[in-house]
Amino acid sequence: MAAHHIPNVLTIAGLDPSGGAGILADLKTFSALRAYGMAAVAALTAQNTQAVTGIAAVDPDFVRLQIDTVFADVRVAAAKTGMLASAPVLCAVADALAPRCADGTLPVLVVDPVMIAKSGDALLAPDAVAALIERMLPLATVLTPNLPEAGVLLGRPAPTDRMGMIRAAEDLRRLLSGAGERWVLLKGGHLDGDPLDLLYDGEHLVEMPGHRIATYNTHGTGCTLAAAITALIPQHRDVATAVRAARTYLVDAIRHSGELAVGSGHGPVHHFHALWDDEDDEAETAGFGPSPTHEA
Repeated sequence: MAAHHIPNVLTIAGLDPSGGAGILADLKTFSALRAYGMAAVAALTAQNTQAVTGIAAVDPDFVRLQIDTVFADVRVAAAKTGMLASAPVLCAVADALAPRCADGTLPVLVVDPVMIAKSGDALLAPDAVAALIERMLPLATVLTPNLPEAGVLLGRPAPTDRMGMIRAAEDLRRLLSGAGERWVLLKGGHLDGDPLDLLYDGEHLVEMPGHRIATYNTHGTGCTLAAAITALIPQHRDVATAVRAARTYLVDAIRHSGELAVGSGHGPVHHFHALWDDEDDEAETAGFGPSPTHEA
């Protein structure tokens, strides 16, 4: 049987101890989508499904050392950035990734410009926004802002309709100055009514409409989508195909989120929904007894 090479993918993001967002959500997503996940911790948080109660910095030099050490040994097919918290950490990450993006050692970089938690707590220092625009965006293969993040990046109010989203996607694409294929995925989950995502590479605009799902379990949806894109680009023929597959994965993870009972705020999505469908029967067969039943 021929060997199947599973892509090695790296997340550089913050730690959410409740497991719904950040690197723990990324690693779950990577595993669910048949990628080998690795992580460099860029920030520490104390948070749950209701609030972020504290943020602790990670030394920028140590963040850089984590990244350099992974690349010194492992061939990385794709990486993503999430919560970077501060300008010094963001610059350390950019310093580590820029030469590898330039020489092809890192062929794919997904930049999720994490700024605000689902609870409304700030996750990026105000003085780090300029560094994000100047240092990270030019490296991105795919940039994945939601509408409020797009407003911050562009220095204007967030888009509120389809035409505003199109203008924002065009302007955001101009910030991706690196050579080669560069895409903006502008996420329209904050729109009234059904959501609309736009994928734009400077020439082709792909509209990706969706249907709103009635649930409070939306903690970590942005992290999960960016991680899914990171895992799937090395496995698909093009970015648009990978993004469509990632969106399908996320929608199904949201639809199945009620099978989990995690916290009393914005619960997580079900990253392993496609793998745990028969868990009750398998647990009884293995002699562990029936699994408890929860209602979200």
